[in-house]
Amino acid sequence: MKIDRRRILAATFNAGLLAAMPLTASAQAAANWPTKPIKIIVPYPPGGSSDIIARSISQPLSVALGQPVIVENRAGANGNLGADAVAKSAPDGYTLLLCDVGALAISPSVYNKLAFDPSKDLRGVTMLAYSPHLLVVHPSVKAGNLKELVALSKTSDLNFAVTATGSAPHLAGVALQRAVGAKWIYVPYKGGVQAVQDTVAGQTQILMNGMLATLPQVQGGKLKVLGVSKATRMPLMADVPTIAEQGVPGFETGTWQGVRVAHGTPDAIVQRLNKELISIIRSADIRSRLAVQGAEVVTMTPAEEEAFFNKERARWAKVVKDADIKLD
Repeated sequence: MKIDRRRILAATFNAGLLAAMPLTASAQAAANWPTKPIKIIVPYPPGGSSDIIARSISQPLSVALGQPVIVENRAGANGNLGADAVAKSAPDGYTLLLCDVGALAISPSVYNKLAFDPSKDLRGVTMLAYSPHLLVVHPSVKAGNLKELVALSKTSDLNFAVTATGSAPHLAGVALQRAVGAKWIYVPYKGGVQAVQDTVAGQTQILMNGMLATLPQVQGGKLKVLGVSKATRMPLMADVPTIAEQGVPGFETGTWQGVRVAHGTPDAIVQRLNKELISIIRSADIRSRLAVQGAEVVTMTPAEEEAFFNKERARWAKVVKDADIKLD
């Protein structure tokens, strides 16, 4: 049989051309991005750490990208409703998720069923800031440090406000309780703002929450701080000992605000977002505003953010398993 080399070459060329077309279209879309407004979804109620940071960066990001940037609070299911919306959004860089990345890493261990897979359906862009948890109590609680709180918990009924069952502050409380042998009753809320408000009102007595959202209440004398969940003391609160200093070596938790997008978002768009977001969050204005509220600027490459996510997922999976915490 005679082989028609011209037909083979033509078929090979056409197949290569067709295979390259999607890449070319994707590259073209990334090159033209953005051409319309961008939405930042915060999967928690207004007023929390993620919301504060989202609203701090939205205007500078709008200027940098030349398009309106809209912040939308879509709370529910411990942040999973908003995260699911981003996971199912078009992978085109127009829908961003700004959340506590550490808390998002907890979800697969806590929930029996998730409508999305945080590892497979989302990809990291960058971390933005870290805010340690503050261990605070209502001023009426007769304890001035962690040791006294533990002793009091064994003789009195103390309610521990939980920002959401399975949240990072909740698991931080569980880890602390198990480490020091404390006894308290967990009272779940639908967000950090409500948990803070009820602790200020004295309806709950203990709270662990991100410093960014909790510090104003401490500074106003409405809550009393007993410890900071950071490896070293905070310059802003140099007289407050860390939890690690109070008999729990290595104890460090907090809220890690970062940005993630739908899996499949072109690398060029992810890299552009990474560059612009890092430039904005590192600006003197935003850095100083966050510093006075107790948050540190922490930035990462997309790969570093992914590595952090995977490390947190493994870390908290053990805490969840040991405490037998499961949600439908």
